[in-house]
Amino acid sequence: MPVMVVTGTDTEVGKTVVTAAVAAAALAAGRSVAVLKAAQTGVGPDEPGDAEEVARLAGAVTAAEVARYPDPLAPATASRRAGRAPVHPHEVAERAAKLATEHDLVLVEGAGGLLVRFDAAGGTLADAAELLSAPVLVVARAGLGTLNTTELTVRELRGRGLDPAGVVVGSWPAEPDLAARCNLLDLPDVTGVPLLGAVPAGAGLLDPAVFRAAAPHWLAPRLEGTWDAEAFRVREAP
Repeated sequence: MPVMVVTGTDTEVGKTVVTAAVAAAALAAGRSVAVLKAAQTGVGPDEPGDAEEVARLAGAVTAAEVARYPDPLAPATASRRAGRAPVHPHEVAERAAKLATEHDLVLVEGAGGLLVRFDAAGGTLADAAELLSAPVLVVARAGLGTLNTTELTVRELRGRGLDPAGVVVGSWPAEPDLAARCNLLDLPDVTGVPLLGAVPAGAGLLDPAVFRAAAPHWLAPRLEGTWDAEAFRVREAP
């Protein structure tokens, strides 16, 4: 699994923090890691982007971007408004493939959801994943509404012949409501893919050393962690 694509069911679902947790767990397991942000939006030229945030939290990872644009918009829109060349799926795939020759694991983080457009031709993160034949990790919300968006994302992946590696809840609340607790049972049922972790809300605010030590406990063994989905459900589900 030299390349894994990380997508969200939407924007602001905890994708970057989950990517950092996966990177930290892989580093703890002795693997070299690169993180590639396909299209960074909403930051200036000298501001740290999501890849740099992953490096801050996870540690010694190679942080890279294909392109960045200042407006906090979908990449296709942001590139058009900035008057800059858009990102194309083949560029993302080529950059990830090169990084994979130099690292044990490459995490490709998307922007927003799976079908957010990179360019005027409708290229998306899903297209890049197809070119890479890479598994796709889906980061989902904990609460009400997540079943629909997560199932739609997984269906799209399967319809393209892609491997949905599993689902990670990007921000598990300290006091989950009934919907969130029920979703621990329902997410694997409606998607047909395993729940591979739950990252606590606010994890990105932790001291990096604390984050790195804790990250493996938030993720299942497939992601180099020790998190037990069944034990978590027994503890949290209604």
